[in-house]
Amino acid sequence: MSGKLTNMIRVMPPLQPLSPAETPVHHKLSLTRKLVLLFMFCLAQFLDAFNNSALFSAIPVLEVSMGMTESQSTWIMSAFQLTFASFLLISGRISDVYNPKTGFVGGVLGLGVISLCAGFVGDTIPLIVLRALTGIAASMTIPSALALLVNVFPEPLEQARAIGTFGGCTCVASSLGLMIGAMFVQWASYHWVFWFVAIVAVPTALACAFIIPPEIANTKDNLEPAATKWKSLDLLGVTILTVALILFIFAVTSGSTDGWASAAVLVPLIISIMMVIGFFYWETRIHVNIAAIPPRTWFYPNFSILFAVALLPFFWWFTVFVMYTVLWQNVFEWSAISSAVHMLPIGVASFIMSFTGPLSRIFSPKWIILTGLSFCMVATVLLALGGGKPEDYWPYVFPALSLGSAGVMLTYTHANIAIFQAAPSSMAGTVGAIFNGALQFGSAIGLAVASSIETSVEAIHGGSHEYKGRAAVFWFLLAVISILFISVSIFYDRSTDHTPQPEHGDPGHPTRRSTDSDEKLGDANVSRDHD
Repeated sequence: MSGKLTNMIRVMPPLQPLSPAETPVHHKLSLTRKLVLLFMFCLAQFLDAFNNSALFSAIPVLEVSMGMTESQSTWIMSAFQLTFASFLLISGRISDVYNPKTGFVGGVLGLGVISLCAGFVGDTIPLIVLRALTGIAASMTIPSALALLVNVFPEPLEQARAIGTFGGCTCVASSLGLMIGAMFVQWASYHWVFWFVAIVAVPTALACAFIIPPEIANTKDNLEPAATKWKSLDLLGVTILTVALILFIFAVTSGSTDGWASAAVLVPLIISIMMVIGFFYWETRIHVNIAAIPPRTWFYPNFSILFAVALLPFFWWFTVFVMYTVLWQNVFEWSAISSAVHMLPIGVASFIMSFTGPLSRIFSPKWIILTGLSFCMVATVLLALGGGKPEDYWPYVFPALSLGSAGVMLTYTHANIAIFQAAPSSMAGTVGAIFNGALQFGSAIGLAVASSIETSVEAIHGGSHEYKGRAAVFWFLLAVISILFISVSIFYDRSTDHTPQPEHGDPGHPTRRSTDSDEKLGDANVSRDHD
């Protein structure tokens, strides 16, 4: 079988040149222009991550100043995450079908304006609503930024470096967000956490409106007539999935506070699962060229296993942030700034590892991802064994934060690079939405389960001032990482490493043998429509 596959690959015809509508004009951009554009894209990524991390330091002050309950303070964080993750797919489709420049500039500008308004709000419910709107605006920036980025850097090595740098901004922003948020809370007020985003985002959006050349946003899809674009959005499909994701994230987020057996959790959870099943059935019934996520997407080389890997990075980082921010400030009584400083190893290690993108052109991403997961396992064991006392920081927590964050960043960077190489460039916005959605779903589901584990263990082992509940969470996290390690070892196929990126619907691509049914089913539906 492998011999036949090898012979098929050897006789595959060379890739045909792109048509004029598909031909990018990246060569016209100077290196300086490319770097400026990369900086702008990274700045948007920074602001999205900052929106969450900076509030970790502000939540205790918000609870006091607004008289929030525990569940309300949870929703200050969760409202952003819920809408951000849920609207990623429709944002990705808009970026692929329409002009990603418009989506990017509009998203960044909306992020700034809504954050400006949030800084003036003094009541809980309006703030939660504005946080949800902020998540929608932020969801517009990531798929569009990635769609633009892969056009600015079409050459694989440059693209790997750019995607690595782009991804590295997430964890750097998380660490710096804690620090900047703590400084605002301690020396000014929590309002400046929101105003800082506005001060950076609004000028960035205005600048991008002028410096992003329109030609890098032109693809074959977004040059189609308006009526064709509208049909290509798959509005029914993305609406079904968006509502399903909103209900699902709402359910898992509420589970840790309202109880997993409550009707408020079970009803939306069951409905969301049924809607997801309905979405995937709908995707098989429409033509492959207008499906939001064509069924064949999951059969591109290693796409499914890379999606699974993407569930881990934010889960690991956010678990560490939540566990130790509460422990250090509420139990050890460290100041917000002191807690943020002790988190700096995460940002430093992540920043260094974000520059490892070019390694994916030398080594198989499989071995790099497995190395990253190995680092994560060692770090998680250290966190499970020690960390419950201030003197545990240097022998246990510091090396764990450094090694673990380096491992997570390796995993995140190279899974991100590999998943973009696995799918056609015309799907860049959608792929970016799927990958970033996986990051958010992993953290939402993981944190909900972690919170339940911590609460259950602490109820019988001394309460929140003891470390046993947090240790149990890290043992659970170790089990998750181990399962991913085994899965990557078994299911990641190295035979397609460093091969040309597939074209959309390329019949010569090896995976087409498994996905020709998509085209046949789509053609059958079109014929039925004509009849």
